[in-house]
Amino acid sequence: MGESNESVSIDMETISLGGKEHIIQTGRGSISVIVYGDKDKPALITYPDIALNYVSCFQGLFFCPEAATLLLHSFCIYHISPPGHELGAAPICPDDPAPSVDDLADQILEVLNFFGLGAVMCMGVTAGAYILSLFAVKYRERVLGLILVSPLCKAPSWTEWLCNKLMSNLLYYYGMCGLVKEYLLKRYFSKEVRGGIEVPESDIVQACRRLLDERQSVNVMRFLEAINGRPDISEGLKRLKCRTLIFVGEFSPFHTEALHMTSKLDRRHSALVEVQACGSMVTEEQPHAMLIPMEYFLMGYGLYRPCYFSDSPRSPLSPSCISPELLSPESMGLKLKPIKTRVSVRA
Repeated sequence: MGESNESVSIDMETISLGGKEHIIQTGRGSISVIVYGDKDKPALITYPDIALNYVSCFQGLFFCPEAATLLLHSFCIYHISPPGHELGAAPICPDDPAPSVDDLADQILEVLNFFGLGAVMCMGVTAGAYILSLFAVKYRERVLGLILVSPLCKAPSWTEWLCNKLMSNLLYYYGMCGLVKEYLLKRYFSKEVRGGIEVPESDIVQACRRLLDERQSVNVMRFLEAINGRPDISEGLKRLKCRTLIFVGEFSPFHTEALHMTSKLDRRHSALVEVQACGSMVTEEQPHAMLIPMEYFLMGYGLYRPCYFSDSPRSPLSPSCISPELLSPESMGLKLKPIKTRVSVRA
């Protein structure tokens, strides 16, 4: 396992969110990390879904003023991109060993060691949520909390496995072709925002479609194949003690998966929020629906108070600062059954 002093970082200024990019050489290949905010604050690690990066997966959430204020005041953000998914990425050499999901989870450990981070908060979407959940199962002492959006935890069903295999073949032979993009957009968004014959495609879908054009197909294929070979981590989830907040879109293809994952987590430390009229990528389609649940969730860590922020936003996240009352789902303002968060997406 690579230690922080064995890694090499190349810094490049980025424009999208005003952060700084670090290309970190790990024992499993290079990985891009965009750091945004005050490094003295607690760390929030993000990891996107397949074929996405921090711009295409989390931009909506961080452009939502209230959510951005909440998160950026409380954390220093470390946006991790899957290998070869960063902005301007070159194709990965086909001779390089293909990563497994364990390799991707271990890369996160090397990233934390490189920056000298201890235990961190994690936020991931679908495939990224799986990688962060696996990381939490393997390295429980390094994770203080999980915010997961339409997460995966089981091995792929035969239907998903075959569909992913087909997409891998299309990526290999035809690149990021129209069929692959349609499959991915259906994975991310509800039918309502994807549009149709009578309804135009929404701006967020159009923007995502353009960003998909920039992805290197071989890099996307490698991440997709890693996720397609994922093992079931349901039993490992039972041993997690960190607090977990799960969001899932009502029309997410992984809705059932999120319900299954919730059933495996400790009910005292976890809660599920169902966002109606939404697909998998709640962070882009309805980011405002995440605000209030996250406020209550972060109250348990002393990072947020109603009407005002913590007097000491740089205070480390520590389980010792959490009172037993704040570990209950009720203290988060959430019920263990899905909350019907009705947010209109029509003007």
